[in-house]
Amino acid sequence: MTKVLMKGNEAVGAAAIEAGCKYFFGYPITPQSEIPEYLSRELPKVDGCFLQAESEVAAINMLYGAAGAGARVMTSSSSPGVSLMQEGISYMAGAELPCVIVNMMRGGPGLGSIQPSQTDYFQSTRGGGNGDYRTITLAPSSVQELVNLIELGFDLADKYRNPVVIMSDGVLGQMMEPVEFGMQEKMILPEKTWATRGKGKNNGERNIINSIYLSADELEEHNEHLIEKYREITENEIRVEAYGIEDADLVISAYGTTARIAKSAIEHLREEGYKVGLIRPITCWPYPYDAFKDINPNCKDILVCEMNQGQMTDDVKIAVEGRQNVHFFGRQGGVIPNVEEIKEAALNVLGGLK
Repeated sequence: MTKVLMKGNEAVGAAAIEAGCKYFFGYPITPQSEIPEYLSRELPKVDGCFLQAESEVAAINMLYGAAGAGARVMTSSSSPGVSLMQEGISYMAGAELPCVIVNMMRGGPGLGSIQPSQTDYFQSTRGGGNGDYRTITLAPSSVQELVNLIELGFDLADKYRNPVVIMSDGVLGQMMEPVEFGMQEKMILPEKTWATRGKGKNNGERNIINSIYLSADELEEHNEHLIEKYREITENEIRVEAYGIEDADLVISAYGTTARIAKSAIEHLREEGYKVGLIRPITCWPYPYDAFKDINPNCKDILVCEMNQGQMTDDVKIAVEGRQNVHFFGRQGGVIPNVEEIKEAALNVLGGLK
């Protein structure tokens, strides 16, 4: 295949079309506005529909309707906009409706800034709406991986009838890199016999989709079903990159753009004689807890690096079960850490010793 140089946001749109998405509902917000701009131009060429909603609240409810009819659907936004979608995402999780939600994260809280950040980790991995639910959360660290995970995300959403969040950031959205499409292996998925396609389309039965159960016993039974599905996702869909952890005296854990910077810092440290490894969650939910069991047993320290105040440290502490000390280094407000800063943070933990 031929590689094409594309901006991350535009690659998202192209990957969605490659994955069979024909319906996009969304609202422009920096730093992801090129996604709806691209799809407004390209979706009509494949007999698709681009619709700019009046708000993010409207957009997520439009996704609910289109997903309920069996279509592959996507929305995109950035942090404050995704916050407005949380009620609808909870509805879709409760109604078991597949969709892909792209979040090009920016600084917060509130309106914050338009600069890149990773402050939506809690929101994405814990479920920002009400109820016991989960969204599959994928965290790319390059434009190529962003393309691959968009394509994978649509398949996972359909396979498990569950919302999928692509937890990206403004760096990847604005970055230009060469990408190839169609590299992600397609899953063989069953027909959507559950979709609401009208009487006569499903053996003469009308399907009803909702997330309301007025009987406590019925809601408990439904929640148990959802929990069992989440267990299945956890057993089968964890993705992680581990690098140099078998002999490491220090392991850095990071995801997305920060992991990319951390890997460069690790390469420099290795060249200088320091044994430093990396654990990069690709699925931030389900989280790759077991990957931390493969760390060198003599390693005493984990350094978590993020563009926030340390939101992933909770998951890392769960993963290490007290085997290692957990430290944190991060930049906030849209400031991107550089290689030297992560190197210095690592050396501070190592005490400067080889």
